[in-house]
This record gives sequence, C-alpha cells and structure tokens, in this order.
Amino acid sequence: MELELERIQLNGYEMVLETTVFQEETLETIVPDACPDILRIVDTEGCAFLSGREASEGRAGFSGQVEAAVLYQPDGEEGIRRLTVTIPFSGSADGSRIDSRCRILSVPRVEGMETRILNPRKVLIRAGIAVELQVYIPIEDELCSGAADGGDGGVQQLCETCRSYHIACVQEKPFSVADDVTLPGSKPEAETLLKYRLGLACGEAKTIGNKLIFKGNVALQLLYQSRDGMLCDGLFELPFSQIMEVSNSGEESDSSVEVTAVRCTVSLEDGGDGRTIHVGLELLAQAVLFTEQSFPMLTDMYSVSYALETETRAQTLDHLIERSSKAPALREVIESGELAEEVVDAYLSVGRLEQRREEGHLVLEAEIRATALCRMSSGSLETVSKVFRVPCTLDLPDGCRCICACRCPEPLFAAPTTGGVEVRFAVEFRYLALQSVTAIGISAARLDMDAPRAQECQPSIVLRMVGKGERLWDIAKACGTTMADIRQANELEEDCLPDGQLLLIPRKRA
Repeated sequence: MELELERIQLNGYEMVLETTVFQEETLETIVPDACPDILRIVDTEGCAFLSGREASEGRAGFSGQVEAAVLYQPDGEEGIRRLTVTIPFSGSADGSRIDSRCRILSVPRVEGMETRILNPRKVLIRAGIAVELQVYIPIEDELCSGAADGGDGGVQQLCETCRSYHIACVQEKPFSVADDVTLPGSKPEAETLLKYRLGLACGEAKTIGNKLIFKGNVALQLLYQSRDGMLCDGLFELPFSQIMEVSNSGEESDSSVEVTAVRCTVSLEDGGDGRTIHVGLELLAQAVLFTEQSFPMLTDMYSVSYALETETRAQTLDHLIERSSKAPALREVIESGELAEEVVDAYLSVGRLEQRREEGHLVLEAEIRATALCRMSSGSLETVSKVFRVPCTLDLPDGCRCICACRCPEPLFAAPTTGGVEVRFAVEFRYLALQSVTAIGISAARLDMDAPRAQECQPSIVLRMVGKGERLWDIAKACGTTMADIRQANELEEDCLPDGQLLLIPRKRA
C-alpha cells in the first residue's frame, strides 16, 4: 500500500551562475571637421550603460555601450577640447543550467580606458569593460512533512525541523530621475561640460506586504571648463525613492538592490547663465530577496506491525553564515615625474575581485585604479594613475560560499604632495556567506500489509543500554516498538538520553 505523504512547497529561485566577464573593446574615430587637430591626449573616461540581457539554452547574454569623453589639447589653441564617442559592447557567459526561464542580473562597469593618437585627426580608443552577471532559475520544489495516515499499520514517523535561507524573489524595475542642478555661486560659470561620472547607491530597502520600498542616491560629478578657460568640478546628489512589486517574500526578508544606468543626458541650459545643468537618467533597479524559512521534514519511518519500504531524496539547504559589509580605507601616493601643483579631477575604477583562503580566513582582494588629472609645475595637464590591490579579511569557515560585490562609495580625495599625488579612498566589500548542508528526507513510502513483522519469538521485555549519541527514535526503531512505550516503561519525560542508561524495552503487541 502506497502511503499518502503530506507535502509542502519550496518555491523561489536558485543561482546557477555568478561570474564577472572581462573584455576589451576598441574603436577608431576621427575628429569632427569643426574641431581643431589633436596635439596631445589629456584624459579619457567613460560610463558603462546596460542595454539588454537575454537567457537562452546554456547561455546568458548581455549588451550595452560605453559613453566616453576624450579630453585633448588642441593644436594651436588654448584650453581643452572634448571628443565624445560611444563604444558598443556585448558578450555572454555559459552555464549548463541556464535556459530561457532564467532571470539575469547584470551590472557593467568600466575598469579602464586609454586613447592613442593615430594621426592629428584620428584616434584609437580602448575600453576595458567588466560585466557582473548573476543568473537565477525559478524552482518549484517540494518535500514531505509527514504521513497523512498510517495509524492502522503502526507507522511511526520522525519529522525534524529544517531551515533554509533561500532566494524568494528576483525582480527588477526601470525608473527615471530628472532634475536641474545649479552650480554654486562660489564656482565660476560653465562654458563647456567636459565629462561626468555617476555613483549609484541604494541605501535603505524594506519589504511591506508585496511591495519593496527602496531609497538611494545618484552622485553626479562634473568636470567643466569655465568661460575664462579654467577647469572646475561640481558634485551633486540626486536622491530617489521607488516602490517595486515583489512576491513570495515576507516583511522579514533581506533584500539586495543594485541600481545600474541605462541612459544619461547631462547638458547646460540653452541660452542660460552657465549655472543650470539639465540631468536626465534612466535607471534599472535589480532586486534579489532572501528569506529564512523553517519547516518540518519527514526524515525516517518504520512500522511496528508490517514491513515498510521508503525512498529518500537528498535536499540541499543553504544556511546563512553572515551578511554584512566592510569598507577598508587607504591612504597612498601616486608618484609623478613632475611636481603637481593642482589636482583638477580624480576618480576611481574597480577591476578584478578575487577570493582566496589564507590561514583559516577568507580574503577578498580588489584591484582599484586611482586616476588624477593634475596641473603640473610646467603648466601642462597630465594624468597619473596607479592600481592598488585592496585586501579585506573575513573570519568565515571553510566550505562556505561567499557572494561578494565591490564598490567605491565615496569620491576619491586627491591632493598634491611631495613626490606625487596623495590619494585617500574607501573600498566597500558587501558580502553574503552561505553554508550548504544536505538533508535526507523521505520521498515515498510503501506499507506491505501482507508481510507482518514476526513478534512471537521476541521476549516481552528487553534490557538495552543507551549507546553514545543514540536517540530514543533509534532504539525504538531497532527494537520494533514506539518511543511512547519506552518513555512510559521507563518514566521518561524527555527524548534526550544519557549515555550508558539502562532501559526497559517492552515488546510492541499488534
């Protein structure tokens, strides 16, 4: 007889791929006819924008573009000119479990750019691009929590409480931020915007019902040329607050929200006073919600009256070890061959992120490139940069899985110093550490009513000494009786047994 088992659903998502794709894109472009020849390249910087993602059998694809500004010194003219270029990129990552049902979270970034002069009217631009990919597949799983009815067959069942920290929901929402920002009176009026950079951060996120409320901030940094030829900077903050529809998650869920840019326009007001700047952003919020759930799992069965066969299945469950962030700060010097009198602009870019075990600890290490645009003692503008390897040590056990992201939360501080440029910055490592455990549960059970257990030859009472670590369940199953009968015969109140205790085991009668 097939026993009817009660089942509970475990629905959500499983991460089937986490990787970062690094690639290089190059583009040749010419100087527009209205612009003067290039004498010397001063700096090149770009922002990465996400265009699309697509999941197919065994593959996760992505596409986007880098909007770059090449700053150069024109031949025969004073000041700085800007050459704006768009560099498209696309790529993919393979995974055996990826299919069209999967959801892809993607965050592109520029890890470095450079421009080489081919001739005074033509340049070659190289962009190093890193695209963080996380791919999630929906799962509809179930496990057995107990037998619906087995009393007539003397069926005994062991249900143990298990817990799982799993992904309940993967969702995204596009939204826009538009505003006019004004240069403060302490800054000169702008004649030309040379370049901009974006810092996107989501701070607070909270689930209420089926809605995820998240708030964040866009840090916009500008470099512009004033009407008298000075290079000046500006820093503005554009806050945002959004509501996203989510499912399968409770109000105690932990959420991770990444905001990436899809499109950006930054322009001076036409016919204005050189202080009002229009900003338009199209952003994409990508959210992953984790929830911790406890549930009963049927882990063992037997019958005191008949032969009983079971089938088992291994269930992998994740336990949360730690979810936190660390932000080590650095103070370093970038050497320059010439004395720097002024730092005009400075920025950071994140490169590769590695993990390794070291003396019982997990060490995260990020490559961070610090770049400073300086006015030298000779009066020329020069770019100096250096790559720093920034470690972060975590006290996490062997065998745990660490999902980590690295960001630079604050603008780079840079100032001239003896021998070069002093830089100060913090690197934020946000990490989620999980430990996988395997639980063996009953998936099916059959009771053979034609095969009763032989009990005639068993003595009425057996004396049994408790072995080390032995449970009352183990003894009852081995002796073909029930835990209730053993407790009653020995006047036990708890299932926990001291090692070496002598127990009376009564025979179970049909």
